[in-house]
Amino acid sequence: MSPRNSFGAEPPWPRVNVNGRLENAEMEWLHTNGAGAYSMSTVAMRHLRRYHGVLIAALDPPIDRHVIVSHIETTVVVAERSYRLSVLQSPGAAPTPGYRFLESFSQDPLPRWTYRLGRARFEQRLCLVRGRNAVVLGYTWHGGAPVALQLRPLLPLRRIHTLTREHGGMMQRVRLQPGAVEIQPNPGLPSVVFGHSGVFVGSPDWYRRLEYPEDKLRRVDADEDLWTPGSFELSLSPGQTGYFAIGVDELPTAPLDAHVERAVAHLSAQDPGDERPPAVRELSVAAEQFCVDDCEHAAVVAGYPWLTVLSRDELIALPGLYLVRGRIDGARRVLREIVAAMRDDLVPRRIRSVDKAQSPPSPDATLWLFEAARHLSSVAGPGDATVKDVLYPALVRVFRRIRQPGNPIVALSPDGLVESRDDDVALTWMNAHTGATTAATPRRGLPVELQALWSKGTETLGKLAREYGDTEIAEEAFSARSRTRAAFAQRFWCEATRYPYDCLRSVDDPDGPIMDGSIRPNALVALDVDPELFERWQAIAILERVRERLLTVRGVRSLDPDQPGYRGEYGGTFEERAIAYHQGLAWTHLLGAYARASLRLAPDDFDLQEDLRVRIEGARAGGPVLGQVCQFADGEPPHRAGGCPAQATSVAELLRALVWDLGL
Repeated sequence: MSPRNSFGAEPPWPRVNVNGRLENAEMEWLHTNGAGAYSMSTVAMRHLRRYHGVLIAALDPPIDRHVIVSHIETTVVVAERSYRLSVLQSPGAAPTPGYRFLESFSQDPLPRWTYRLGRARFEQRLCLVRGRNAVVLGYTWHGGAPVALQLRPLLPLRRIHTLTREHGGMMQRVRLQPGAVEIQPNPGLPSVVFGHSGVFVGSPDWYRRLEYPEDKLRRVDADEDLWTPGSFELSLSPGQTGYFAIGVDELPTAPLDAHVERAVAHLSAQDPGDERPPAVRELSVAAEQFCVDDCEHAAVVAGYPWLTVLSRDELIALPGLYLVRGRIDGARRVLREIVAAMRDDLVPRRIRSVDKAQSPPSPDATLWLFEAARHLSSVAGPGDATVKDVLYPALVRVFRRIRQPGNPIVALSPDGLVESRDDDVALTWMNAHTGATTAATPRRGLPVELQALWSKGTETLGKLAREYGDTEIAEEAFSARSRTRAAFAQRFWCEATRYPYDCLRSVDDPDGPIMDGSIRPNALVALDVDPELFERWQAIAILERVRERLLTVRGVRSLDPDQPGYRGEYGGTFEERAIAYHQGLAWTHLLGAYARASLRLAPDDFDLQEDLRVRIEGARAGGPVLGQVCQFADGEPPHRAGGCPAQATSVAELLRALVWDLGL
């Protein structure tokens, strides 16, 4: 693969020159704390989504996220002039003009805003406390005389998917402490504690009808009311940094600047250094935002701002987020949590849920567990304690469960293929439930990629069993692999399309047999996971069809444009968006499978390597969040970015392809 070079010392952190222009400040930024809490907004701090805010806390880390603090109305009083820096949007009105003073934004590695106020500069820095539901804001005045700083927090105090309306239930009960103010306006939520070095002036009120333009485009309720307990007034001397902290239940105990230093050190350490290509450095930094390591339950957040901990996404993303970056201990912790959450020897769709209800099983996530075990074993060795003592026994239980006759969710067909049987369960990534709606690709029966996951999984199990001296399991696993591969070769190739069937339905299915010849990327996933299922000519044919019908500059389409039901654009109502997910949108993470399958056929083709590098690096562009990669793009030019703005699998698979597959 390509040799490493020195690429210069340009840091991987994003920077935006605003110069008082709102159009320069519409990109979003994201900052996380390693325990599920996050801060997010636009560069101008003009919230576009209900999910934006200064402190979104994970009350049951890393889940149960609540928007505690949305805005902090910030005013700097210089001599006789007041500069209101906040940018608030109301329906039918222009946003308040605080952005006109904004000179630049950078995330190096903490979010930092620099304002030009007359001839002086004012700097604001935001830092989430690692592992805690708390945020520290630092304010520095670069001017000739002291100034007054007025801060008014605006609180929705709600779960991230809901909105707050003005009501009479907010209670202004204030507990004053030295350097702190504690309130609990909503008795159903923890208290909120403000740490400050000034004066608190209690003046409870509502800010009414603040609008979220992106929610309006998504055709959902798009405005809400925010409550404020009052304002804090601080004095800043030239060159001095004053701190303002907000915590859920309590404030951080150590000095606030120590928490800032810890966060800076941790985030800076995610940069692999200037000897690596810029794309690798930027994706390495982006990857850390999905890793939840600073709380009891290690996990991968599937995406920001609205996705939670989803087992399928965790397992697919784990190699790129953890193993590629040498974070083996983090991978072990995540996998231990997933195994501990298994029920009836299957991996649930969600590892933990807010309502504590048992999540339904996920057949394909269960099979992706074999892939995660294979990757960890290849990096840490089969003697690794997590592989041997945690993953291997879990894989044996899954193997036995699937082979038992009559399982209602996932079992083996008479010829040894994996059959998913229940439409009410999220069988594969293409018919996952989205709220109350199921995407328009039900795949009950024999999905092509599940056969590859089972075939490769039995091989992984057999090799581990042989390593551990468990000859009975080894023989059973290798026998199952042989049966699956033989049945696959006999049943899955479609001569008419020169491409595998996407899904087969058995003759004894109550809805009758089916042979779905849709050209979808699931055959590409199968080729990536277990290339031994295919003859070389078949692999070449699959990749040719993918390049002709599915590949775009931003990802791999979920459906051939010539197929019935194709929808190449993402938009409309909730139901319309849910249908479009798997009917033609180009998914970014599938570029990883495309790169690996292509390189296996031509490992020494320099032109191919260069094409893949350019394609993968280009797929990072166009999303709304600085430094992040979105979930998918439109299937049609100009391939507008869409879906979740920051997606774990997208970042992980691009990083894995660049580092492991292309050797950069």
